[in-house]
Parts: sequence; structure tokens; C-alpha cells
Amino acid sequence: MSPDPVEALKAFREKYDLHFTFLSDPEHKVLEQYGAWGERPGRGPGVIRSTVLLAADGTVQDAWYRVTADGHAASVLQSLDATEGAGSR
Repeated sequence: MSPDPVEALKAFREKYDLHFTFLSDPEHKVLEQYGAWGERPGRGPGVIRSTVLLAADGTVQDAWYRVTADGHAASVLQSLDATEGAGSR
């Protein structure tokens, strides 16, 4: 999800040949509800890089905030494995 307009997200997706859909939230309504919009130290308000893993019923299964690329995918995969093992997927 991004505060960027739909047109900018579409161009980004095409430029990098990405095969998933970005969601546009220019008014930050959903970003704020998920805790992914707020004050960033030394940078002011904006998107807090986050990953939110939703269960099949739409509830939040897990969430990570202020993420960096290093090691993050492994954390998400570990949570997915735990979810799958619990029969949630």
C-alpha cells in the first residue's frame, strides 16, 4: 500500500515488471489504521515501512514495523510456516 496515486503505482509496476497489485491510499486512511503511517524520526510524517500478514478471515496474523530488507523475508516466511502449521491457511 502506498500514498502514491494509482497512475504512479501502475508506472512503477510496469517499469519493474512486477506481478502484483499495489493499493493506493493517498489520504492515508488505511495506512493509519494499520499503524503504517506516522512520525518517522528525523524525517517527519510518512509511510512507516511495514508488513502486515492477514489471516484468511481478514484478522491480523502478524505485523512488522520499521522493517529493513535484510532478514525480513525470512521472518515473514517463518510466520507463514507457523500459520500453515496451525491450519490457518
